[in-house]
Amino acid sequence: MTIDINAQAKSLVDALLAQPATDQDIELVERQLGRYPRGMVAVGARCVCGRPLAVITRPVLPGGIPFPTTCYLTGPEAVKAASHVEAAGVMQQYNDMLGADEDLKAAYGEAHQLYLAFRHELAVRLGDSEEHIEGTSAGGMPVRVKCLHALLAQSLVMGPGANPIGDLVLERVKDEFDPAICRCTVL
Repeated sequence: MTIDINAQAKSLVDALLAQPATDQDIELVERQLGRYPRGMVAVGARCVCGRPLAVITRPVLPGGIPFPTTCYLTGPEAVKAASHVEAAGVMQQYNDMLGADEDLKAAYGEAHQLYLAFRHELAVRLGDSEEHIEGTSAGGMPVRVKCLHALLAQSLVMGPGANPIGDLVLERVKDEFDPAICRCTVL
């Protein structure tokens, strides 16, 4: 079965832009991050309690700054869980898996293509330029694992199967973070 990545990206952007970030969403994310979330256009994933877990950020921030991290992890519990996996050295294991497993490598390449198509569709809709970040996705895709936060954010925003490494992280941290179980501490 072949998935039309452009159609999938369009559908995702349609759904997200149909519910743009509210002032309350922006205030919650500002408290989560400890700073104003520049360029935030929508909440891409929410905890079961409704608080943001990952947001969608414009490809170009105010002031013309290119920003390739379109799916941005904000939920403190999710951020902390991904940080624990990174600190445990698991990224090297994931990189080794990418080098040894052709199916995983292919799925990771598709995650990269989906990320690019998603950001492109978002850029077109918002009138943003991608020329300074063209071909760059996030998290080290498509050749290595560099940032589990970005990969987990893609999995949360785009759903299971969108990013195989993000899915592995989500499975690994389920006792610490699970979007279906509220453990929110930032109010």
